[in-house]
Amino acid sequence: MGELYVVGIGPGAADEMTLRAAETLRHAEVIAGYQGYIDLIRPLFPDKEFISTPMRGETERCRLLLAEALGGKHAAMVCSGDAGVYGMTGLLYELAEGTGLEINVVPGVTAALSGAALLGAPLGHDFAVISLSDLLTPWETIEKRLDHAAAGDLCIALYNPASMKRKDHLSRACEIILRHASPETVCGAARNIARPEESFCLMTLKELQDYQADMFTTVFIGNSQTRVIDGRMVTPRGYTERNK
Repeated sequence: MGELYVVGIGPGAADEMTLRAAETLRHAEVIAGYQGYIDLIRPLFPDKEFISTPMRGETERCRLLLAEALGGKHAAMVCSGDAGVYGMTGLLYELAEGTGLEINVVPGVTAALSGAALLGAPLGHDFAVISLSDLLTPWETIEKRLDHAAAGDLCIALYNPASMKRKDHLSRACEIILRHASPETVCGAARNIARPEESFCLMTLKELQDYQADMFTTVFIGNSQTRVIDGRMVTPRGYTERNK
């Protein structure tokens, strides 16, 4: 029996990958992943055998890699960001159950963290991470999570805010959050994090309703204390108030 690793490669740039992640991939004989992620790392590891499947091919991709590991190879599954945050780690554990194969998880920098660093410090206090994709989670459940997070005055990082089939989900999410938050709440969006087209912008919650996000965007909604400092989104934790 070989070895199986699940590796978070961060937002995509080579210098955003952890040293442990890079070393794990150098050690691997076969690397699997979504085609877009394979395209990002192929130039760094040109001598490897690669397995890729398109979007929605997650189960097939995991089964193919499991077969390689069970056959004796050092195998690695790559995921963008962190492999355990909306990644393949959980699915691999489910599929490998009962095989005796040990799964080694290598953490990475998830989009909530890399996007927050680009915007400033929007997650300086308690926060929630919520995906707006209803492919695997009913929209009614997503609505409930948004409502409770906003009622608790949590900062919120939104993954998968929009796609070709979900153009209005971000606007609908803003409507829910506006039940509890001011229209002037500071928000931000980070797009193509750590890639050549990287960009970010700040706006109010009311303006976010009309913002045209896509699958390469991570959206940040501040809490009642979040403010703009020198062009950056900052959520204070309260140190300055305590020291007055």
